Amino acid sequence: MAPNSPRARRPGGARSARTSLGDRLRAWRHHHRDSLRDALNRMRAAPSSALMTVLVIAIALALPAGLAVLLDNARVITKGWDGNAHLSVFLEMDVDEDRQRRLADDWADFDTVKRTEVITRAQALDEFKALSGFGDVLEALPDNPLPPLIVVYPDNTAPGQVEALQTRLNALPEVDNAQLDVAWVRRLHAIIELGDRLIGVLTLGLAAAVVLVVVNTIRLAIESRREEIVVIKIVGGTDGFVRRPFLYSGFCFGFAGGVLSLVLVGTALWWLGGPIDELLNIYESEHSLTGMSPSTVLVLPLFSGTLGLLGAWLAVSRHLGDVEPQF
Repeated sequence: MAPNSPRARRPGGARSARTSLGDRLRAWRHHHRDSLRDALNRMRAAPSSALMTVLVIAIALALPAGLAVLLDNARVITKGWDGNAHLSVFLEMDVDEDRQRRLADDWADFDTVKRTEVITRAQALDEFKALSGFGDVLEALPDNPLPPLIVVYPDNTAPGQVEALQTRLNALPEVDNAQLDVAWVRRLHAIIELGDRLIGVLTLGLAAAVVLVVVNTIRLAIESRREEIVVIKIVGGTDGFVRRPFLYSGFCFGFAGGVLSLVLVGTALWWLGGPIDELLNIYESEHSLTGMSPSTVLVLPLFSGTLGLLGAWLAVSRHLGDVEPQF
């Protein structure tokens, strides 16, 4: 039979092409790269609107970040103050110096006491003369009006423990009054704790605002590219293929806002650094204003980018399904 005869020909038709896993991974990687490039190009194509979106995100994140840095500085400055927490225990006037020292040694053996310090009546008078400037007036007094004093440093500065020790010392017959000298420090720590809670609430609220800003931005981008999305779906583009560029756009908006928020916070700290350091020097503090920690510098842009990615995902999930080919 001749090779060109009809019977020698094999039936023709469409053949299915098989795609290897390597080709799929390579195409997936290339599309991610192209999606990122497309997101950056679209931001550069509309710089004013992109800058406004990034600036809104940056301001929203800079406020809690800046407050957190200031609060961390306040916490560092007051960190060692609890170590100076002590009780000033004023004894009865008729307690002599020997009895005063024995009481101090006995109290130093308490489980809740770290150490004690004896200040005799003569020492208290000399110190008062040096600090008050009324030395001549005090010399004219017939007797030393100051009581003997024992300074007690508690082992545990928790409010409940210190108050229990204060009650125990006040119950002793030789004690006239046991006074806690650092109650204002505890008030300051309570304010710092309240500041922590407020910053947490503020961060959650402004993070939600960032997500909503990105949702609105991506929604407008979807509407402006409706015809392009319809064409992609007509030629067989999947939802994941259509979704990916918008997700990268949301991440880029968020990441850029996080980086700009670092710049805003750094600029604000630089502007406030001089007056704050001068104030600390007036109070003879060895501390100075410190900036954001390296972990914060790394985490904030990634956190902001994640918020942008979340906002883009919500926008795409809500609005992309409404863009379908109409036949």
